[in-house]
Amino acid sequence: MSYINESIIYNIYPLGFCGAPKENDGKLEYRLDKIYDIIDNLKKMSVNVIVFNPLFESSKHGYDTIDYRKVDCRLGDNDSFKKLCQTLHKNGIKIMLDGVFNHVGRDFFAFKDVQEHLWDSRYCGWFQNLNFDGNSPLGDKFWYEGWAGHYDLVKLNLQNPEVVDYLLDSVNFWIDEFDIDGLRLDAADCIDLEFFKKLRNNCKAKKSDFWLYGEIIHGDYNRWANSKTLDSVTNYECYKGIYSSHNDHNYFEIAHSLNRQFANGGIYQNIYTYNFVDNHDVNRIASTLKDKNHLNNVYTMLYTMPGVPSIYYGSEFGIEGTRSEHSDYELRPCIDLNNIHNANYDLFNHIIKLGKVRLNLEALKYGKFENANIKNETLVYKRFTDNQTVFVAFNLTNHDERIGFDAQYNGKLTDVLNDNQIFDANGWTEIDMPPCSSRILVVNDGSFKLDLNQESVVKSVESNNSTQNDEIDNEGIEEITLGKYRHFKGNVYDVIGFAKHSETGEKLVIYRSVENPDEVWARPYKMFAETIGSDGQTVKRFTKI
Repeated sequence: MSYINESIIYNIYPLGFCGAPKENDGKLEYRLDKIYDIIDNLKKMSVNVIVFNPLFESSKHGYDTIDYRKVDCRLGDNDSFKKLCQTLHKNGIKIMLDGVFNHVGRDFFAFKDVQEHLWDSRYCGWFQNLNFDGNSPLGDKFWYEGWAGHYDLVKLNLQNPEVVDYLLDSVNFWIDEFDIDGLRLDAADCIDLEFFKKLRNNCKAKKSDFWLYGEIIHGDYNRWANSKTLDSVTNYECYKGIYSSHNDHNYFEIAHSLNRQFANGGIYQNIYTYNFVDNHDVNRIASTLKDKNHLNNVYTMLYTMPGVPSIYYGSEFGIEGTRSEHSDYELRPCIDLNNIHNANYDLFNHIIKLGKVRLNLEALKYGKFENANIKNETLVYKRFTDNQTVFVAFNLTNHDERIGFDAQYNGKLTDVLNDNQIFDANGWTEIDMPPCSSRILVVNDGSFKLDLNQESVVKSVESNNSTQNDEIDNEGIEEITLGKYRHFKGNVYDVIGFAKHSETGEKLVIYRSVENPDEVWARPYKMFAETIGSDGQTVKRFTKI
């Protein structure tokens, strides 16, 4: 099995997340170093893979590539990204990049050569349907094919051996230079399958567990994901089924898709699909759902269905965003993940628990699938291997429900998602479900439990001046006192007290935003006092002012 079975993915659109200018201004800024500041949160969520959408030099949004072998100057340079990759790997986080091989931007070197030399350019054969019988819609003295009618995206000719060699050499550069572990293949449905075969052979020869997944919206996933081409595809069918079944109070929809894809005889049993509930092309799930009380259930489903779960940056806090007719920028905001206004910490803590549950249960990572009981507003399905059986139950109503299903077993069921609550299973089993809730029930003899050791995030807390002089047992850690501190990114906060984590005993700093006093935060003392790397320099995370 690939490492992907043991993975939880975090998806970042770098140009948006890092607040890069919408058009390349040519100025070198180490904005991607912002990733260092979220590693702790990623590890809390058990994230062990990051998928970066385009980060190579482009004119605007990343998908109009200028140079496949140069990190976009708006994000940093090759050296800074290499150091970031090394740090992520040291923290147990693998790296996937966005392979944009269907098209390039108009500033790509080979296209610029055609513009300059016309039919005398040696790169005329690099582009799809290029001819000199007319002008392009953008005023060139030749015509070419733009991807989906977008002439700022020049379609490559992937049947040209020179183009294929150039792209494969670029991928080899990424593997050799940055030690990447996989690729997302953009617009995979438009790409020649013969290219994918060559790409697979190339990548697997360099890294046997290198993972390739394609962006596929419609069609038979087996066409692209098989033993000769890609490892996986984006599961848009279940993406739609998850939010739609909650919005319509119709669990039959997602149950049908899961059964069709993954049950015994299912058409995608051999594909470990890339699963998601939002990304940089579709509305945020918190905006899509009619009732935000269903967010926890949505993520429970994402983490327990067959395939690998992926979180789109910021959605773990329930942020919203919708695309407009002419722009996707609202889907790709610049945000500080450590300071989000109106963050949904209940969801964040739920996702923390889901990550720990998933990585601890063999049945969720490797198990087969079977529906156990389907009703409009309640659902139970089973994940199972030879060694473990897990039932996942959902109630999307706004009231208590008693849900029944055939456990085919006499013994105990431990709900590892909810404090290891134990239920008796005697063949047909009935359990109580609170409103808008889910349970992950492990079949066992009554001895099984998971200690999630969850590190909760505090929304607000009363100031407690009496704790300000608590003894600090961390030698070498700078003392933090009450008063104002400036975060290294510029925002000012007022330290109002200290607290002790109820489970771990860890000391926490409690601080409030000066600009928005309603925003109160808790951060581990050691993290608050530490120094970090930023823009190639070592700085304090918070400095007393």
